[in-house]
Amino acid sequence: MREKPLSGKRILITRAQKQSSEFSSLLKKNGAEVIELPLIEMVPPRSWRKVDQAIDRLNTYDWLIFTSANGVDFFFERLKQRRKTSRALSSLKIGAIGPATASRLAERKVSVHLIPKKFIAESILEAFKKQSIRGERILLARAQKARDLLPKGLEAMGAEVDVIEVYRTLKPRGGRRRLKTLLKDGKVDVITFTSSSTVTHFVELLKGDRLKDLLHGVIIASIGPVTSKTARQWGMKVQIEPEEYTIMGLTRAMVEYFKKVKRWRKMGPKLNSTHP
Repeated sequence: MREKPLSGKRILITRAQKQSSEFSSLLKKNGAEVIELPLIEMVPPRSWRKVDQAIDRLNTYDWLIFTSANGVDFFFERLKQRRKTSRALSSLKIGAIGPATASRLAERKVSVHLIPKKFIAESILEAFKKQSIRGERILLARAQKARDLLPKGLEAMGAEVDVIEVYRTLKPRGGRRRLKTLLKDGKVDVITFTSSSTVTHFVELLKGDRLKDLLHGVIIASIGPVTSKTARQWGMKVQIEPEEYTIMGLTRAMVEYFKKVKRWRKMGPKLNSTHP
């Protein structure tokens, strides 16, 4: 029986529990042993006041931009609570960062007018440079903790931007002892980070411990450049980062990484014989 590319690899998933099933399934299909330890939790904002105000005047905006699938879920849940449907968005042009975000909108029969080539804020700004948005009103639905690059960039192009917090990210309670034990006992081969928040919460959970020692021999896999930058700021070496910043892309990148490692190990004796 042919060995699967991730066979024998123990991979730690740090994303929210409700979001980990798809990732876990993909990794298991490729032979990995999956360890789920959610380091992030999505919850509603403390107040819906600003969101409700925006919902009540949706027809005054030209664009509505979602930066994540989570933002879509929370926004539409609130729309439903306000007894409104996706028809309330019919006069808007919709922007989505990434295929997962666009897919969530498609499930709700909402047409997406702009998806950037790369699934980061910088790329959506590049896409908007190709069209005039001066004087247009843009509603940006996102998490509480997010970079200001996108709203500031849009405003620099002459747009009027309103930012609404449709969800917050929290660090779940507990998990420190289990995480520390897993790392100390060498039971993790790869740690996956799918957002900057998962990296920050990981570091906060191990505060007071020598991170470098705990991560000795552990491969760090990051979903994209923003998350990788956060990891590097904490002194981590990121070995795996996909070209497509999605869960599928991250899985493929891990598969390719370990295929290369396997080929390199097979070539080892030949390389040694030519370089004594």
